[in-house]
Amino acid sequence: MSIISRLLAKIIGIVFTILVIATINFVLIHSTPGDPALVIAGQSGAADAQFIADIRAQYGLDQPFLVQLGTYIGKVLQFDLGYSYRQRADVSQLILERLGPTLLLTLSAFFFSLIGGVLFGAFAGQRQGKWSDLAISLLSLLLYATPVFWLGLMLVLVFSIQLEWLPAFGYTSIRSSSFGPLEYALDVARHLILPVVTLAAIYMAVYTRLMRSSLIEVSHEDHVRTARAKGLSEPQILSRHMLRNAAVPVVTFAGMQAGALIGGAVVVETVFSWPGLGRLTYDAVTARDYPVLLGLFLIMSVLVIATNLLSDLLHRLIDPRIKGR
Repeated sequence: MSIISRLLAKIIGIVFTILVIATINFVLIHSTPGDPALVIAGQSGAADAQFIADIRAQYGLDQPFLVQLGTYIGKVLQFDLGYSYRQRADVSQLILERLGPTLLLTLSAFFFSLIGGVLFGAFAGQRQGKWSDLAISLLSLLLYATPVFWLGLMLVLVFSIQLEWLPAFGYTSIRSSSFGPLEYALDVARHLILPVVTLAAIYMAVYTRLMRSSLIEVSHEDHVRTARAKGLSEPQILSRHMLRNAAVPVVTFAGMQAGALIGGAVVVETVFSWPGLGRLTYDAVTARDYPVLLGLFLIMSVLVIATNLLSDLLHRLIDPRIKGR
């Protein structure tokens, strides 16, 4: 099969997957209790039967379920995510305003957890049974067992309130409008540190344990023994013959955990008042803003697919066995 054929088949598979996800999201949202028309009527201060009927007709809520589903799928194919009756704005506009901070947070956490897990896992695997290996393993278990929201609050308590090193909440400082480009970027970076560490900690713990086990297993393979017999130094053996092979299952598992990483951003963004999709999701759930929820679930699904593709690309870069496949 040619490269163009494989690429076309992958694109068709991605589009089909997104449509299936959009359909499932629509069914689940409309199966939840509560009437959006009553919510809109309550916000308008009127709840008579005629007004509610007019609202249902205006937003197409009086149509049969299959008609509503077909209308929604048709809009998705036209890249129209609908209109928020709660915030009086297009859903696409609301999501685009929050997409940047979420991408910054999740991608930073993804690479931070992956790189940190590989490095700490390799360090522990090279010192199997020593005190440094035991310390890293114990710390990994503690981080894995720690609730995300509790870790975030403790980091705020220590580094923001006690030490006053880092800002506790928000995306930028109040005075950020007067900052230059470099000063603004540094200010965002300072606000980003605690949310990234909080979101990445549990995944880094998992990747550390996985990398340690993988490196220990690789260290007993024949090609590593041959390298030692040739007189190569341990750093050379580690960099040339062990790291890439040991990192393959870590990168594979990281791609599988992409959905959980994006889902965890909802909690982290709420704790740190981070103006991303997670915070918008929380506000939409409390307000029963169903169009926004549908748009958010669809965009988050696309982000999960994109992160899996990124993981697949990293997998191909570090594993020569699948080049050209």
